[in-house]
Amino acid sequence: MQLRTVLATTTAALVAATCLTAAGPAVASGPAPAPVPHACSPSVSLDRFSDALDKTTYDGTFVGNLSALAVDRDGSLAALSDRSSLFDLDVRTLAPESVVPLADENGAALDSEGLVIDKDGTRLITSETEPSIRRYSADGEILGRLPVPAALQVAPAGRATSNQTFEGLTLMNGGRTLLASMEYALSGDTAGTVRFQTWQRHGKGWKPGAQYAYRTDAAFLGVPEVQALPDGRLLVLERGFTSGVGNTVRLYLADPRHATDTSGVENLTGQDGVRLISKTLLTDIASCPTLGATAKQPQPNPLLDNIEGMVITGRDKGRLRVLLVSDDNQNAVQTTRFYYLSVRV
Repeated sequence: MQLRTVLATTTAALVAATCLTAAGPAVASGPAPAPVPHACSPSVSLDRFSDALDKTTYDGTFVGNLSALAVDRDGSLAALSDRSSLFDLDVRTLAPESVVPLADENGAALDSEGLVIDKDGTRLITSETEPSIRRYSADGEILGRLPVPAALQVAPAGRATSNQTFEGLTLMNGGRTLLASMEYALSGDTAGTVRFQTWQRHGKGWKPGAQYAYRTDAAFLGVPEVQALPDGRLLVLERGFTSGVGNTVRLYLADPRHATDTSGVENLTGQDGVRLISKTLLTDIASCPTLGATAKQPQPNPLLDNIEGMVITGRDKGRLRVLLVSDDNQNAVQTTRFYYLSVRV
């Protein structure tokens, strides 16, 4: 039990005792709230999960390696594979309806990790090896790419490590701001301190904007995904893997609105004057009910796998509907699994 829970329980008991002593028995104001089905925490519940796409193919393309999700303008679900494929899925059944191959300007494959569908239907897609953010049409034609600040580029051009750069991608401020999360720290920054870079929309293009620092719970945890809320806050996934133990996946509510712009700070070492993005734990996915899930390798909870993608699909009764997906790495002991969460923020 967390300290704040203990304090809340103790306070409630003291209030009840005071009422009994000073004014007789307290009168109940109404029935106690009903427990949330399949609760992972007071803020998050797991409605269901689906392994329907695990180790399947569509139109000759392996359906897996999924690293990002987005809701398209027609309500369908876009799912990005880090093996250069972009799937269109039926939002209700998850059945693939189309697949578009992706490539860089030279026709080479991408390590595609982050996905945003812009208001005009343009696909904004990150690759974590360069790193890059390219703009694609719905049929996979490259329309351009965004400038990347020098420090965020892979060494020796910058201070990033290949395969540890842009993972999460989301639109903020009504679509006026694009935010990308680095997966791990830059060389020279304290381990676990991750930079979030923004771009501001200028006409049909984007220019680099403010940058913020976010600290994960431990150095082995990275940030695979972020999703923006209308008020400027973020849902942030932290994820890591320990051999013989399994995955750690935690969901946070984060607030960059009062954080320091770190674009001019060369090394983030915990120095005074740098306000990090504040965060509040919503749940550790290991605390969710298993709902009968099975795992093919050791896991703290058999429900867990290598969760990388996240999208907010709507709102129901004041709670967000959040969909997660795991990247199976086309590995026999991993699973492509979709998780349907209800989240109160």
